[in-house]
Amino acid sequence: MSKTVKDRQAAALATPTDLGSNATKDLSGALNILLADVFALYLKTKNFHWHVSGPHFRDYHLLLDDQATEIFAMTDAIAERVRKLGGTTIHSIGQIKNLQRVLDNDAEYVTPEDMLAELREDNKQLTENMRTLHDLCDEHNDVATASLIENWIDQSEQRTWFLFETGRRSGG
Repeated sequence: MSKTVKDRQAAALATPTDLGSNATKDLSGALNILLADVFALYLKTKNFHWHVSGPHFRDYHLLLDDQATEIFAMTDAIAERVRKLGGTTIHSIGQIKNLQRVLDNDAEYVTPEDMLAELREDNKQLTENMRTLHDLCDEHNDVATASLIENWIDQSEQRTWFLFETGRRSGG
């Protein structure tokens, strides 16, 4: 590869930002982990949407589809935020697998109740992880990323709440 091609590639990654190089590195790395988690949660939610069955099929099917759509909508904003900070983002499924903290569920059959409970816990953990990332944003004075995260926390808390209420047995 010629020197000019290398120079152009390096320049393409030198996104202007007033945040320091440590902030770019720390925040980009943490956002890529969040992105991997969000992709993993999206796919798990769609998996359960595709495979839910039983007397509440329609309600659960629609709930999980709505939640998957909301989760997927986060992916582009996360990746673009990484780029705005001057970082690079995930390139492949392999990178997602290496970074994700949300566990896959490859079981042939999962009861609807277990699906709701597992997704509830995954969303709850995602909220906790985003709060930690918010703290990192505060450390680096990255108010733009913090603002995005605040909205995503609210969405994740709502998904957790819906999954909790939907999976709750009547009478208590």
